[in-house]
Amino acid sequence: MNFPIEVNNKTIVARRGETILEALERNGIKVPTLCHMQGLYPTGSCRMCVVEVEGKHNLITACSYPVEEWMKIRTHSPRVVNARKTNVELLLSNHPDDCLYCERNGNCELQNFAEQLNVRERRFTGKKNKYKTDPSGSSIVRDPAKCILCGRCVRTCEEIIGAATLGFIGRGNTTIIGPAFNKQLNLSSCITCGQCIMACPTGALHEKRHSSDLQSALHNKDIHVVMQYSPTIAVSLAEEFGLKAGKEINGLLNAALRKTGFDKVFDSTFGADIYIMELAAELEHRLKNSLTFPMFSSDCPAWIKYVEQWHPELIPDISTCKSPQQMLGAIISEYYTKTYHINIDNLYTVSAMPCTAKKFEAQREQMTHKGISDVDAVLTTRELAQFIRLNGIDIHQGEPELADFPFHIRSSAGKLFSVSGGVTEALIRTLHFRLTGKELQQLRITELRSNKDYKEVKLKIGEFKLGFAAVSTVKQAAVLIEEIRNGRNDLHFIEVMACPIGCVNGGGQPIVDDQTALKARIKAVYDLDEKEPIRVAHKNPAVIELYKEFLGEPLGELSMKLLHTSYKKRDVSL
Repeated sequence: MNFPIEVNNKTIVARRGETILEALERNGIKVPTLCHMQGLYPTGSCRMCVVEVEGKHNLITACSYPVEEWMKIRTHSPRVVNARKTNVELLLSNHPDDCLYCERNGNCELQNFAEQLNVRERRFTGKKNKYKTDPSGSSIVRDPAKCILCGRCVRTCEEIIGAATLGFIGRGNTTIIGPAFNKQLNLSSCITCGQCIMACPTGALHEKRHSSDLQSALHNKDIHVVMQYSPTIAVSLAEEFGLKAGKEINGLLNAALRKTGFDKVFDSTFGADIYIMELAAELEHRLKNSLTFPMFSSDCPAWIKYVEQWHPELIPDISTCKSPQQMLGAIISEYYTKTYHINIDNLYTVSAMPCTAKKFEAQREQMTHKGISDVDAVLTTRELAQFIRLNGIDIHQGEPELADFPFHIRSSAGKLFSVSGGVTEALIRTLHFRLTGKELQQLRITELRSNKDYKEVKLKIGEFKLGFAAVSTVKQAAVLIEEIRNGRNDLHFIEVMACPIGCVNGGGQPIVDDQTALKARIKAVYDLDEKEPIRVAHKNPAVIELYKEFLGEPLGELSMKLLHTSYKKRDVSL
């Protein structure tokens, strides 16, 4: 039911049951918020969204108060603006004065509010709380001094992702946010997905940077530096340089990276194609040998860490395939160096990923052989953009270039890894060919292309009736795991991504305020799939050549040695 309300002396239409904030935003009226998270139950704790309502003595939190018929609201009256300004001033009174050195300088919500509300002096003074930075995590750095206790990281970790690592500790003005008992991140249940970074309005959480090590390697003439970048990077990096969200800039990125000094630039989509070749062969082997099902995907390192910590009984059901990042890293180390006579001791492999968990994955002991890691350093999308700017490269001025031989050809199936359901869709295409010898007639699988956290499709492929599911967030994965424990047995493959909607929304991606950019990234991925000449991994000529010259066949002796791995139970101290 719709009814009128008055806002700033103008009549707008509200809907029964919605909050004041929802009604205002739907009518294009912006009210600042800090603690509010779309889709989650409002708390009204930050008080930034307060508005003045006629007949109410106190200011009202717009995010939690329902609209009422003929309500008269003032969103930016002097009283409201002064209240918001005081809130920001109080937050700044206990906040470090190091904006120039902060990770979020220029993209900090607290900084933006201070500018918008014309905060130009410190009216509140006193002894500030002092906290130590926690750099113990493999992927994430926590700086409690910059935390404003909005609680968004806590709610993201628990209510959206399902890891429940962070929480409020203490009481009153000694309250902080951190892992259990305020211990270090490396002792916690953190799965390193990085979604807490995306939720944080300040610099209290940020990725552990590898760019300084890379800069040193690039300026060492004895080091051969190789870059591989995720298929997701090419549809999200544009935003960091003021280009249209979702614009694919593979060619421009190749040119920019060469200008920074990389000896070779490879597209990790090639690694995704190899992953599909191995994954399809592994699933076929399980089907034909009547092994246990379902088989779970292994390309998301945050999901793998979650299983090792909380569901070690599922480890035998996880694919043994390394992730595309680690597969290509291993091939670079073993095939590329030998083919082009490069001393492996002088090789430095860098990957650019939309994911903070990839930093954790790269340093796993299973990803190192005889002291040589598959990947030496991992940059997030944000780090990569900063690195390109640091080296003075104007990405707008470059001419598009191809990735380097021999890992220069990709399929659009590999590109689909960017979105939840994409791995499953790519897998079905190649599995169908392996089981029937024929190409799948309809490559687009609509059931796997929604933005829901859970997607499912049933298909008959050859003699097999198969069930596939794609899940995003470990919270949703836990629900499905419980169903399987209770006897569900109609699924053969389950894809899990820790981040909502998949890698396009990864913890290392550009931090944006709205969902428009995210939707543009997703659309770009699917548009590429429609127009690319090679749409299945098994038709990538460079992949075919690699198996012919070097690997032999999927699940062969050399493939198992280089491209597959194992996992084990991981004890969590807290």
